[in-house]
Amino acid sequence: MTHKAALLDTSFFLRFLNDSDPLFKNADGYFRYFLQKEITMMISTISIAEYCAGGDVHELPLRNLQIVPFNLDHSKRTGEFAKIVFQNKGKLKLKERNIIPNDTKLFAQADCEKAVEFYLSSDSESLKIYNILRQETAPKFQFIDLNTSYNETFGLLDL
Repeated sequence: MTHKAALLDTSFFLRFLNDSDPLFKNADGYFRYFLQKEITMMISTISIAEYCAGGDVHELPLRNLQIVPFNLDHSKRTGEFAKIVFQNKGKLKLKERNIIPNDTKLFAQADCEKAVEFYLSSDSESLKIYNILRQETAPKFQFIDLNTSYNETFGLLDL
């Protein structure tokens, strides 16, 4: 039996590790929910590299995370995703960047890793890229916007 997993992106950890961030409560809620439901939490080596640009790897809760290295299968799927994104570049209307290859790399990892059902991010620009991909192909994972609480995402009452 394959257990469910969630790939958590860099923006998730920036919120989760900063208790004064407006999205800390949501990030903490997802983290606790995944622990309780035994949903494996994964972090890509790509997200670790991004995090380490401003933080230290030891700040990450690595004992609760499965590290996913970027591999050949991920590379091939990234190429497929990047092609779709570049072909639809005019539709994206990204605010802060053109196209970040790391978005397609992380999406490819989420798509290739059998257990991954969820991808968590607070990056609205990344969500635009995901939505373009959904128009052209069928990623097997659900993008979860960290602006939405885990209760709302999973249809739970907040008692």
